[in-house]
Amino acid sequence: MLLILLGVLLLHLIILILLIVSTAASAWSVGEGRNTDLWYSCLTSKDGYHCKPAIDEDWIQAVQALMILSVLFCFFSLIAFLFQLFKLVKGGRFFFTAIFQVFASVFVMCAAIIYTVMSPDDSAHTQFGYAYVLAWVAFPLTLISGLIYIILRKKD
Repeated sequence: MLLILLGVLLLHLIILILLIVSTAASAWSVGEGRNTDLWYSCLTSKDGYHCKPAIDEDWIQAVQALMILSVLFCFFSLIAFLFQLFKLVKGGRFFFTAIFQVFASVFVMCAAIIYTVMSPDDSAHTQFGYAYVLAWVAFPLTLISGLIYIILRKKD
């Protein structure tokens, strides 16, 4: 049982790191000396590296909010798991933790879908970066983790 709990905890920490990196990294869209993330659009030229704030549109603000919510819900889920690990009665399930983790999964999925649909269509010069891919990788892992918490029972 201890190995299962350590495995679930390790998976949760990996997911939290993936979400933090995908939210903060400057590589949601890359191409030809230009990196765009949720917060800044940076251009590399012979004069140096210049950054300006991201476009001020509703869809990018929605993606920003959803990614922040996914990180927060994943973190709160981790805290809830640790709390329930010590306070939950024998045979109880980690429903509260699972609900938070599934919410984090839904938020990161919605953010990635909005970014996919609404990102500027400059496909000849740009492509999706690693932070975007990390967000999509975090989505199924977070959902699987939430489902594991639903199935998991506390034993002595």
